[in-house]
Amino acid sequence: MKKAESDLAYFADEAEALTAYPKDRFLEVISDVGFECDFCGKCCTHAFNDHVYLLKEDAARMMEIDSGAVIPSPYFDFCDQEGRFYVSGYSLKTKNDDVGSCIFLENNRCKIYDKRPTICRVYPYMIHRETDDSGLYDWREISGLNEHGLYGAEIGEKEGADIFELTKKYESGYISQEIEFLKAVSVHFDKNNLKHIPKIYDKQIRAFEKGDGVTVFVYHDGAFHEHKARK
Repeated sequence: MKKAESDLAYFADEAEALTAYPKDRFLEVISDVGFECDFCGKCCTHAFNDHVYLLKEDAARMMEIDSGAVIPSPYFDFCDQEGRFYVSGYSLKTKNDDVGSCIFLENNRCKIYDKRPTICRVYPYMIHRETDDSGLYDWREISGLNEHGLYGAEIGEKEGADIFELTKKYESGYISQEIEFLKAVSVHFDKNNLKHIPKIYDKQIRAFEKGDGVTVFVYHDGAFHEHKARK
């Protein structure tokens, strides 16, 4: 599939760039900002952070804690001619409250704090490239800047180094997971004579946005798992 090949090339480039990313730059940025959590709970809501994407080991741990805690990650990657979606992993489920609180959030505190997913451990830190509001495509090290939390806290060299290593580990795990998925979905489509049809993808997305149920195959632990999903 051309789309899979294009996506593979993109993530291969991202993996190479992440490997070369300078530690000193990250430490300088986070030390300058000095982010400090003020327990506002915003980062644990769908309204603020859209969704919490899980690495496969995190997804497995969440399912052990609560089998209903995960859902197919919401931004589906492919759609075959039968209208079935394919996505690279799971995200955390949210509640049906005003802001879409994480299923594990209670009174602005995480009920599984010691077992929380990797992305929750590193947030608001990141090491990936994206486009900002001005259209500049560059590295981003902190998410939601000036929208939550406190600033100006002192971050020591060791603490900064630990944050860097864990953040880079998450970003690397995410890229590896995407690459593994793209290779697997290509093999799956070829083996089963399937094709990614953009027109059907768009049609099914519109149906999903309206509240219709759709079939989603989630790639997890080396296999595709079928789910019924509804927005």
